[in-house]
Amino acid sequence: MLSAAPSAVAEVPEAGTLQGQFARAAARHGVPESVLLAVSYLQSRWDVHGGAPSVTGGYGPMHLTDAVTALAGAAPHHSEGEEDARGDSSRTVRTAADAPLPAPAALPGRLRTLERASALSGIPADELRTGTAANIEGGAALLAEAQREAGLPASADPADWYGAVARYSGADDSATAATYANDVFDVIRTGESRTTDSGQRVTLPAAPAVVPATGQVDALGLRRPAAGPVECPRSVACEWIPAPYEEFGDGDYGNHDKANRPSSQSVDYIVIHDTEAVWDVTLKLVQDPTYVSWQYSLRSSDGHIAQHLPLKDVGWHAGNWFVNAKSVGLEHEGFLTSPDSWYTEAMYRTSARLVRYLAQRYDIPLDRQHVLGHDNVPGTVTSTIRGMHTDPGPYWDWAHYFQLLGRPLTPSAGPSAGIVTIRPEYSAHQPVYTGCVKAGEVCAPHGSGAVRLHTAPSADAPLVKDIGLRPGGQDSTTGVNDTGARASTGQSFAVAERKGDWTAIWYLGQKAWFHNPGSEPTAVNVRGLVLTPRDGLTEVPVYGRAYPEASAYPAGVPVQSVSPLPYKLLAGQRYVVGDRTPGEYYFAPVFDSSGHQVVRGQEEYYQIQFGHRVAFVKATDVRVSQS
Repeated sequence: MLSAAPSAVAEVPEAGTLQGQFARAAARHGVPESVLLAVSYLQSRWDVHGGAPSVTGGYGPMHLTDAVTALAGAAPHHSEGEEDARGDSSRTVRTAADAPLPAPAALPGRLRTLERASALSGIPADELRTGTAANIEGGAALLAEAQREAGLPASADPADWYGAVARYSGADDSATAATYANDVFDVIRTGESRTTDSGQRVTLPAAPAVVPATGQVDALGLRRPAAGPVECPRSVACEWIPAPYEEFGDGDYGNHDKANRPSSQSVDYIVIHDTEAVWDVTLKLVQDPTYVSWQYSLRSSDGHIAQHLPLKDVGWHAGNWFVNAKSVGLEHEGFLTSPDSWYTEAMYRTSARLVRYLAQRYDIPLDRQHVLGHDNVPGTVTSTIRGMHTDPGPYWDWAHYFQLLGRPLTPSAGPSAGIVTIRPEYSAHQPVYTGCVKAGEVCAPHGSGAVRLHTAPSADAPLVKDIGLRPGGQDSTTGVNDTGARASTGQSFAVAERKGDWTAIWYLGQKAWFHNPGSEPTAVNVRGLVLTPRDGLTEVPVYGRAYPEASAYPAGVPVQSVSPLPYKLLAGQRYVVGDRTPGEYYFAPVFDSSGHQVVRGQEEYYQIQFGHRVAFVKATDVRVSQS
């Protein structure tokens, strides 16, 4: 297919630079430089991650996969808490056990591309994992091989490389391979330029006239995705792999509940998880009736999406029944076991498209009180707080994710604003974490979207306490799974005080300080609504679920306790307001869904950003004002 002349870097890149390494590898293997750059951008945004693997064992800017090595030292992340994924205290506990790591021989080819790159380039595997120039050359060798296997010449025109790019994705179905290639060529057409995590500027000039030969994907011999009632935007590759709804004895059943949303209940939340398992294991787990469930799984290497439940039904994924009944769960392939876990740009992009689609369909605001991490979902009652899971963790790049969602986190108020939204510069912001590999051991430096909270405006001051996580009153820690003194990108908090380079926010019933220098701010100032205890109240209780008052329950439906968490919202403190919602409880205790019903009360609640996790307060206990 004809296109404009292939794009090229405007100036000869300096020897030894990342830009120069791309140019030399492209020339050596006969791959258009724009193709090599765009493929790398879709995998890693040209970041090198200090030689550490991605969540699925991909190394370097070309994401050459060696999952055998990457997963060899993996430990189960969910070992930090045994959460009841269903989160409904009226039923027996349903936990999700740690997924087994696959045997090396069982790993698919898409997770072992580094072996092939080594064979093609003659570069040792260890050098491909740790050396940037070697990694880029290995990726170029794989692209060149894909072009040869397609029987096509090493053309200088990027438009002729569509099939090779689709093959590079590792996808085993034609729709995902094409979606991946389309994204790569979108990058070529629009161009990109950014400073990478190694501090180098890399540029891909825009080539808007490039029209790729999209028909090449048909010759790859890939399968067609499983047909079914998928609910996905057209801009992603999505297939139907259903979760089972089955009885299996003694009145128990799994692995989700039938419902009729949004007619029965509104869908108000989208919950972001990571799978803690590789793709094939993830699919096996969600198809097990004795396991738990979620609506979508997303594959790291290429962004492929599988849908498991109709959106009208309720998955068991968030550990809080109120949230489960009103949310959609997205599980992203990966592990929070690596101290340098990172996710591919391909997955970030398809995930963002899916979230935009869901937000538009259900009128869900695109903010951090509605797009939650699993680590932002509150425990239902005091006894469940310590077991709540902490994925996707401090290494998920929320700022970039919200850019892709079309809702960048930008200031909307001046320097004296009453609310701040957490927004550190992800790559440069590298707080110390411990326990990634061994308890107490310092994790390797890594970009993070979370800030640490202290009891005073000093890095030497103790971290604030979380009495839900540590009833004995012990200090919070720097542990990678310890959310007790952590505020995350996109979360908004009421300002309690400002002093020099430090800002204090109201957090878990106390004043919490974070470093926020004007020269390198870690938050932006915004407008919004805040609430505080109404006049005459010195404190109000805080809840992990918004359940109805006892009088709202009809005969035959057991009353669910409205049990406060151990925290208090004190007079004079302010917290940022999310939704106002009536108390609701979805009664779904048995397999036969004919008796399922929604109990809705007169008592109303406000959702607030209370700590790292959201919480609820009764509307009658508080007054709301503009900050």
